[in-house]
Amino acid sequence: MKRRVIALIAAAGQGTRLGAAVPKAFVPLRGRSLVQRSVTAMETSQIVDEIVVVVSPEMEGLARAALPGAPVRFVHGGAERADSIWQGLHTIADDDAVVLIHDAARALTPPGMIARVARAVLDGNQAVVPVVPVADTIKVVDGRRVAATPDRASLRAVQTPQGFDLKVLRAANEAYRAQDDAGFSATDDASLVEWFGVDVLTVPGDPMAFKITTPIDMRLASSITDEAEPTIFEVPGTVGTVGKD
Repeated sequence: MKRRVIALIAAAGQGTRLGAAVPKAFVPLRGRSLVQRSVTAMETSQIVDEIVVVVSPEMEGLARAALPGAPVRFVHGGAERADSIWQGLHTIADDDAVVLIHDAARALTPPGMIARVARAVLDGNQAVVPVVPVADTIKVVDGRRVAATPDRASLRAVQTPQGFDLKVLRAANEAYRAQDDAGFSATDDASLVEWFGVDVLTVPGDPMAFKITTPIDMRLASSITDEAEPTIFEVPGTVGTVGKD
């Protein structure tokens, strides 16, 4: 029997850098919130069996209003993103499953990329991340001094969803919370399982899976959706669309 694929969508952050009046996940993009777009992408991937949306307790009402009738389950998150994911993992009833950890702010992630990550875990890999090449030269900085310039050819930018064997991700979280080494701090779920000693496989990501963090990111997302999504108009007795052509 195929293991179930469960998506955890992180939507509990405030996203203050975007400068919006509501938390980032609930900012509208062409009339649909970022979290709604992320949920739709998971549904459209046709590989996800359950969707869990992690929200702050005070935002649950707004989340339900943003996702009317969506086949999702809501979970209250914690103070930090890692705490929110840990809370979400606790609510999964399965012992053996694939879990996808996704940022609601990556609202334009293609469904095909989601399926690609999930299939790689279903094929037996314990941890999988989508990556894209790094375009900029990266510097290692010590204070204000450049300490090193890594070879760009070996660098990749990591996106979400990140996919994991559920047992492995749970065990890595438990070990991390029990650690005595305060010097290690996980920057994402993949870095956590790396620290736990698990190999992480990469699969091709997609430029559309960029994270909407700043007003510039939102303007880019708006430009993309304005071009890609037709405008719906209604004329008495007809329904049509106005495209860009």
